[in-house]
Amino acid sequence: MSALVIWIMGAGLLLYNIALRTQILQLKARLREQTGTQAYLAYLRQHAAKGDIAAIKALRKKYPELSLIEANKLWQQIQ
Repeated sequence: MSALVIWIMGAGLLLYNIALRTQILQLKARLREQTGTQAYLAYLRQHAAKGDIAAIKALRKKYPELSLIEANKLWQQIQ
């Protein structure tokens, strides 16, 4: 009987985890749509004099939702 309760609780927690993960992904997508690439590029242009690595680090610090690959692609656009 207790094993059944444990299985049900585990399944419930798994479904809850999946729902939260889906919600987080949707929020990240909405954030990217609202922020837009132009804001990223404007911020990068301000920090372009610092050099490659410093500018990419500054961009990722200000916009943590960006991956390293995306930040690098944006850096390549302004060079």
